[in-house]
Amino acid sequence: MITVSGVGCCLVDVLYNNIDFNAESFQPLLSKEPGDGGLVPGQLVFLEDFMAFAKIPFEEVLRLITKNRQSDKINIGGPSIVPLIHLAQTANKEDCVVKFYGRGGLDGTGSYLKSAIEKTPVRLPDYQLVAGYTPSTFVFSDPNFDHGHGERIFINTIGAANSFLPEYLQDDFFGSDVVVFGGTALVPSIHDELTALLKKSKEKGAITVVNTVYDFRNEKRDPGQKWPLGESRESYKYIDLLVADHEEALRLSGTSDKDDACSFFVQSGLSAFIITNGSKELHVWSNGKIFGKQELISIPVSQQITTDLKINRSGDTTGCGDNFVGGVLYSIVEQLKSKSQSLDLMEASAWGVVSGGFACFYVGGTYHEAAEGEKLSKIGPYYAKYKRQVGN
Repeated sequence: MITVSGVGCCLVDVLYNNIDFNAESFQPLLSKEPGDGGLVPGQLVFLEDFMAFAKIPFEEVLRLITKNRQSDKINIGGPSIVPLIHLAQTANKEDCVVKFYGRGGLDGTGSYLKSAIEKTPVRLPDYQLVAGYTPSTFVFSDPNFDHGHGERIFINTIGAANSFLPEYLQDDFFGSDVVVFGGTALVPSIHDELTALLKKSKEKGAITVVNTVYDFRNEKRDPGQKWPLGESRESYKYIDLLVADHEEALRLSGTSDKDDACSFFVQSGLSAFIITNGSKELHVWSNGKIFGKQELISIPVSQQITTDLKINRSGDTTGCGDNFVGGVLYSIVEQLKSKSQSLDLMEASAWGVVSGGFACFYVGGTYHEAAEGEKLSKIGPYYAKYKRQVGN
């Protein structure tokens, strides 16, 4: 039995699709300089900071942005829980257990979030509802942005996630086969002690995976400077796989160029990394410690998904990165089950590409299955075509 345990960002997504970022009413809400609290396509801002920037009530902001219409969907979101749900939906339940640890708020929304997660195959050994607001994100999606590739803007409330402390993680978490820290920049106490938590995970023999999120808290604290990841740079030597998007990679490395960012990660002590870039190619590297040795290489996104999206544009890009991580985790679990001596990072990346791309066909990050195995049955054909695309 393979056990995967995760901690990090879990929240309610309030989703508005077909928002025009170029609309005249939208322009005053856009950021003028880094860290000022304004909106930036592809990035997250905290509600309190945004309200100070906008200087009008949030209800008025919603009216301006959405033209006073209702949200398209309310869904489970967050770069920790969404990958875990994807993994739990696609992995065989007989030989893989997926667990999440966190906090929600006693505000009604928390009850919805907890009950919604309980309808998925993810287990909740320590997910409690406590005083405060349930973490939430308003997600505004413009499918026509970036020449039709689409982009989102996020307004986030950390809420009860502030109350989840490192000491709540016990031996059952660290003793898992795979430990995943997802979007911890939105769970401050976990993020600030990430070095120690990663070290303990490795001491217990776990494979460690870290997937990042835009760190607006540290960006606000020190605009334009390198983002910290835990207490020190030592965090990197305890990470077996880092998954970050292009912007996050630049900010974590303190560089302004993709090649320089890759060089930083190669020299940081990381075992492996994947850097995604939306609809553009991604970059993959491994030093051979956990995954087989892989020189730095760029690989494409799925041609078939890109083609199909031109025909079926009913979804949005929310959760693409999170589901990418879920696909990578699925592949890691499958490879562990086969008892491979070393894991194949290219294989994991392939499952990430098709899993992330498939998320564009529905609204929101979490796919709600009508029957067990439904999601894997839909992604499988894309995986087969992608393997042919890249020459296996």
